[in-house]
Amino acid sequence: MVDVATAAGVSRQTLYNEFGTKEGLGAALVKRLVDGFVEGAVRAAAEGSRGGADPVASFAAAAAWMLRTARDEPIVRAALTGCWGTPMPLPAAGDAGAAGTAGDASAVRPGEPGALAATLCERMIDGLSPNGSSGRLGLACEAGVRITLSFVVAPPSERRDEEAVSQIREVVRALLSQPR
Repeated sequence: MVDVATAAGVSRQTLYNEFGTKEGLGAALVKRLVDGFVEGAVRAAAEGSRGGADPVASFAAAAAWMLRTARDEPIVRAALTGCWGTPMPLPAAGDAGAAGTAGDASAVRPGEPGALAATLCERMIDGLSPNGSSGRLGLACEAGVRITLSFVVAPPSERRDEEAVSQIREVVRALLSQPR
């Protein structure tokens, strides 16, 4: 905590007042990274959607961003997969990762990949369908997010992200093209 306080330019007591314990500080860090991950995925989806006109491109852009970020950031990967361990202990339920309200990125509990997937879908759908008429979009989004998570959990040894994104794109396209 001394090194963190020094680097942050605050007193050690300020850190303890704000976070309580080292674990509280760690949970706040995890929460910040997970919230940033959700925001980044939503931003990638929005940028890929071509003004909301192409949900398939939106999901493909979000999937590419999620795969790259999960590969590069071990804490995000642990939050997505639920694979916490000794080097990266699961944030306690009462720690900083549990705050927030439903539908808000801050509601994501880092130890619950299913909740994280649901939040990702909700936020991406809100961006693609602001009037709330999600229909098949919700099904396609959930399938796309869950397939993306499967590539995070079990990355293919021979394939690159582009091939995974291509598969995700095809599944989302097929789900969106099915009649109601």
